Amino acid sequence: MITMNFLILLFGLVFLVKGSDYFVKAASTIAKKFGVSEFVIGLTLVAVGTSIPELASSIVASIQQASGIVIGNIVGSNIVNIGLIVGVAAFLSPMKTEVEMLKRDGYIMLFAAVLFFVFALNGELSMIESGIFVLLYIAYVFFLFEEAEKYEGKLHFKEFIKYFFKFKYINSARQKLNGANRNRNPENGNGNGRLEGGFAKDILTLVLSCAAIVIGAKYFVDESIFFAELLGIPDTIIGTTLVAVGTSLPELVVTVSAARQGYGSIALGNIIGSNITNIFLILGLSGLLYPISVAEISLFFTTPVMIVISLILLVFISTGWEIKKWEGIALMAFYAAFLVVLFYI
Repeated sequence: MITMNFLILLFGLVFLVKGSDYFVKAASTIAKKFGVSEFVIGLTLVAVGTSIPELASSIVASIQQASGIVIGNIVGSNIVNIGLIVGVAAFLSPMKTEVEMLKRDGYIMLFAAVLFFVFALNGELSMIESGIFVLLYIAYVFFLFEEAEKYEGKLHFKEFIKYFFKFKYINSARQKLNGANRNRNPENGNGNGRLEGGFAKDILTLVLSCAAIVIGAKYFVDESIFFAELLGIPDTIIGTTLVAVGTSLPELVVTVSAARQGYGSIALGNIIGSNITNIFLILGLSGLLYPISVAEISLFFTTPVMIVISLILLVFISTGWEIKKWEGIALMAFYAAFLVVLFYI
């Protein structure tokens, strides 16, 4: 019985991760054949590509009103991303960093973590607060693409906050959507409006991969809850460990691969961007379905740990603008200590 549940858990995880991989590839191919710009592809697909497992499992858990899984998944994934994944990648190959990575994306990542903690102080993430997260994510993506020339590379945290509160991204979104609609016009296509070959195959891949994500997320979350109840472990802890590590596998593969090939900025950018996406977009969308209750362990332990490890990462980024091997070991040791304390609370 338990063996079968464990196999179903693994089955769900495999479907979730592999389905996400094929979904992103197929969706990107279809978007290009429709004449959609690289900007729109990046906005809708690439930006959330490695976070699709977190998105799917969090939404399924939210629909089931399993708040512990939702919060544990997001907070746990952010801790895993830094402590385990950046740690392993830096241990294998030191990662070069950049000033903008600290002053823009790094500070926004820290801001997202702190803002979540502030919103959670009353023990619940409301729909209004979730909506603010989603707006922040939209603003963040448009800020990166729209304001690059205006600020001449000086896209720092202060400029992002100004950009958000001036609601400039609303007009930017409208313009981009209108542009995408014009690109879909047959007159703007391949002369006769016909798509390139292989379209049916791409659609089939998209549908099957989407089905795999939904099925995988359902069984993965269901069995995670089963084991939490069976072992008498709070679902928040299951979400913070088992679900968080499982859904972070895409980030692990992408980051380690990029680091070993010498693309340290890409590797680290993937992690920081994923952490921002997890809170602003995924937690935001999940909270829009149902208000999410925040357990005390999340409020007083795991979320502060997420903030602390984010701070440590920012410090490591600024030390010689490289995350060294010993810093990777330190991050892994921090994550190991976190797990020990988590299971002995």
